[in-house]
Amino acid sequence: MPNIIFILSICLILFIYYSLKPTIKKYLLQAFLITIILWLTFVIILFPEEIVNASLSGLKIWFFTVFPSLLPFFIVAEILLSLGIVNFIGALLKPLMRPLFNVPGEGSFAFAMSITSGYPVGAKLVAKLRKSNTVSKTEAERLVAFCSTSGPLFMIGAVAVGMLNNPKLGALIAISHYLGAVFVGLLFRFYKRNNGNKKLYDNNTNLIDSFKDLIKGKFKKNKSLGLIMGDAVKEAISTMLLIGGFIIFYSVVIKVLSLTNVFNFISDFFPNTNPDIVKGLLSGLIEMTNGCQIVSSMHINDYLIKVLIISFLIGWSGLSIHSQVISFISKTDISIKIYVFSKALHGIFAVIFTYFLYFFKYKNVIVKPTIYNTQNYIYSKDWISYFSFSFKIIIIILLLIIFIGIIGNYILYKCNKKIKAS
Repeated sequence: MPNIIFILSICLILFIYYSLKPTIKKYLLQAFLITIILWLTFVIILFPEEIVNASLSGLKIWFFTVFPSLLPFFIVAEILLSLGIVNFIGALLKPLMRPLFNVPGEGSFAFAMSITSGYPVGAKLVAKLRKSNTVSKTEAERLVAFCSTSGPLFMIGAVAVGMLNNPKLGALIAISHYLGAVFVGLLFRFYKRNNGNKKLYDNNTNLIDSFKDLIKGKFKKNKSLGLIMGDAVKEAISTMLLIGGFIIFYSVVIKVLSLTNVFNFISDFFPNTNPDIVKGLLSGLIEMTNGCQIVSSMHINDYLIKVLIISFLIGWSGLSIHSQVISFISKTDISIKIYVFSKALHGIFAVIFTYFLYFFKYKNVIVKPTIYNTQNYIYSKDWISYFSFSFKIIIIILLLIIFIGIIGNYILYKCNKKIKAS
C-alpha cells in the first residue's frame, strides 16, 4: 500500500507541475534546484570527514583508471579530426553507415571510438562532428543515440572480474551492451527519416577526393603538426578535468544520500524488495560505477538479477555520464531529451539481450562465481598499463575500420560494375 501511495503522489506532483504555466514552472524548477544545492551544502558541513573520503574515492577512480584510459583516445581523436583522417574514414564507411543507421560514414569513427574507449568519448566526437557541420542536426541526434557506450575494459575488467568475481560474465554483459546500442541505432535510423541526406551511397570520386584532400593536408587549416598536437593535448586535458569534476561531484552526492538515509527512506516504500537492490539501482541511476559495485555485493539467491540490473545501469550510464555528455552536446543544437531517451532505451534493450543470451548460452556455463583476489581490480593495473593498452586499442580499431571500409567499397564497386554491364 505505501508504495502505491508513493507512486500516486509522484504522478500527482508531475501532473500539477506540467499543468502550470511555463514561467511558473521555470521559477519552481529554479527554487527546487537552489533548495537541493543548499541541502547538499548543509550536509557537507555536517559530515566533512565522510565527504572528503567520498571525494578522494572519486578522485582515485578518475586519476588511476579514467584519466589514463581515456586521455589517449581524446588526444588521438583531436589529431585525426584536424588532419582530416576522419573525413577519409567517412568516405570509406558511408556504404555501410548510411543504409544501416542513416548517418554519414564519419559516424563510424565516433561509434568505433565509443565501443573501444567507453563513456563519454563517442558523444564528445559526435558533438565535434556537429560543430564542424560534418553531420546535420538530425544525423547528430541519430548518432548520439547509439555512439555513447561503455568500454570493454570497464565491463570485462572492472565489473565482471573485479566486482562479480566471474570473468565469464564479461562477454555476456559486453555483447548485450553493444547489441543494445546497435539496436537503438537501427531504431533511430527512422527518427525524422525524411530529414538529412537521402542518398544511400557516395560514388567512388568522393572517396578519391577525400584521399587527395588527406594527402594534400587540406584539413589542417594552415596549422603545423606541432600546433595541431599541442591543441589536441590542451583540449584533451581540459575535457579530462571536466570529467574528473563530475565523477568527484557525483561521488559526493551518493555519499550525501547515504548519510541522510534517503536510500533507506525510499526502500521503505518497497517493503518486499531487497533494500540493497533499491540502493544499488538508485546509486547506479546517479553514478554507474558505485551502483554496479553495490549490486554486485548484494546477497541474493538469484544471480541473474544482479547481472540484469548491472546491464541496465551500464546501458543507462547514470547522471554522472549524462552530465558529461550534456556538457558537450549542449554547445550544439543536439537535443538533450533525445539523448536521455535513447539511453533509457539502451538500458532496456541491454536487459532484454542479457536475459535471452543468459538462457541461450550462459546458463549452463555460469554455475557459481569463482572468488578472485580482485576486489580492488579498478586500481590493480598501473597508470602506464592503462595508457599503453588504450593506445594499442586505438591503432587496432583504426586499422580495422580502414580494412572494413576498403572491403566494403571494393564489393560495392564490383556490384556497380556488374549492374552497369547488365
